[in-house]
Amino acid sequence: MTSLSINNKKPQHFITTADFTAEQLLDFVQVAIQHKVQAKYQYPTPLTDLPLTGKTLAVMFSKRSTRTRVATESAVAYLGGHAMFLGSQDIQLGVNESLLDTSRVVSSMVDGIMARVGGHHEIELLAKESTVPVINALSDKYHPTQILADLMTIHEYIHHRDNNTSSDQYSAHTQHPRETLPGLKVAWVGDANNIIQEILVAFLKLGISVSVAAPTGYVCDEDVIKIAQADAQKTGASLLFTTIPEEAVKDADFIITDTWVSMGQEDEKAKRLKEFEGYQVTMDLANRGGAKPNWRFLHCLPRKPEEVDDEVFYSDRSLVFPEAENRKWTILSVIDRLIVKGGFQ
Repeated sequence: MTSLSINNKKPQHFITTADFTAEQLLDFVQVAIQHKVQAKYQYPTPLTDLPLTGKTLAVMFSKRSTRTRVATESAVAYLGGHAMFLGSQDIQLGVNESLLDTSRVVSSMVDGIMARVGGHHEIELLAKESTVPVINALSDKYHPTQILADLMTIHEYIHHRDNNTSSDQYSAHTQHPRETLPGLKVAWVGDANNIIQEILVAFLKLGISVSVAAPTGYVCDEDVIKIAQADAQKTGASLLFTTIPEEAVKDADFIITDTWVSMGQEDEKAKRLKEFEGYQVTMDLANRGGAKPNWRFLHCLPRKPEEVDDEVFYSDRSLVFPEAENRKWTILSVIDRLIVKGGFQ
């Protein structure tokens, strides 16, 4: 019997955007846009060439999800593959079997793993022991697929604004995001959580300035800040940390926030709501702080009224629903690049 060679090449994982160059991040966004155009505007029928036929993506979620789960399962189906959902009732990561064992066993049977975990060390261990690409669907430190969707949404808005076209005349695919993203300013008003940490390691690298307003005592991880500072030095983008929301939103093109009470922090709710008084995103806050006249709003959802009022959330300034849809296209892009094409060479 002829012996078969074993592929010992280490897979490329998607744990955080900090691991990728600016050009690679732009590639993810551009590929996502091309998939969106092809699937939604040019050829609204299933692909005839299905690159994931016969392949399985394990979707291991230890936390609940709406957008990430729907985006992942629909993206895999679009490419012809099977998304095997393994929730906390199906598989308890690190509970009745070690993370090491789980990663080795599951990765031996599937072609990729999408994992939504608690501690960031969990996704790092899964990736270390996996023989297939691991995609971080959320950890307590980073949320990379969300930030790709934010970048895509920002690009779409800037393209249509600058070219005076409406979103129902989609043309964002005709301009590369490297032409729309550098030079913008994003203001974050909220908790020092995984969303802003991912923004810090992605946006400044692309030449997008970031200002962060969080209450006293709410600070990002030191290593994340160091990465952001180094990227800001290279690109010339500005980086500001403040406890005053009005300072953060000054001259902002986009204002972004997220929940003040994440899953697992419910017992801190009363304390957090008190400490975040004055941080609700409102038209008045944007006016007082001096945001750009045509500023827009982003939120990764789900949203609670204390974080942003209805006037902003349901206004024409809000991009939250296109942003949510773009989770599908950017996750599809990551799957395409890492699992279908085998990563960046």
